[in-house]
Amino acid sequence: MKIFVALGANLGDPIAQLNTALASLAAWPKMTLVRSSSFYRSAAVGYTQQPDFVNAVCEINTELTALEVLAALLSIETQNGRAREFKNSPRTLDLDLILYGQAQYDLADLQVPHPRMHQRAFVLQPLLEIAPEIEIPQLGPAKHFLAGVAEQVLTRIPQKATLAA
Repeated sequence: MKIFVALGANLGDPIAQLNTALASLAAWPKMTLVRSSSFYRSAAVGYTQQPDFVNAVCEINTELTALEVLAALLSIETQNGRAREFKNSPRTLDLDLILYGQAQYDLADLQVPHPRMHQRAFVLQPLLEIAPEIEIPQLGPAKHFLAGVAEQVLTRIPQKATLAA
């Protein structure tokens, strides 16, 4: 199954946190990291009195179910010091399953496609960098939503993420 995961961090060393997360995803059993986007700096959404985020999106092939992927993402977040103090709080690492093939889930702990992915430049831009023709189930081509998030400023970070082999 082809899946996409959004990564974000704004505490500690966010670039290092994202690189560590990518290495953890690549090493996770039954998951193969296919590619990752550039890293982008973006302002916080919701609770804005916090540092800017560094964001990326990666593509993974997996044999895991969506709930098993969610468990893996939560485990990697915990290993990287994630604390959930309040909604939209600063974080060392945030991993969101944004697409699980064309499947749709509306569970208490998992909503796929991510319900706000089409409203966030920090998800759309890196996603479209690695999958320019990707479609969001029931919404259509992701690229059609870029104009709607044009006012959300993203800054591409010049260095490319280094992937652990």
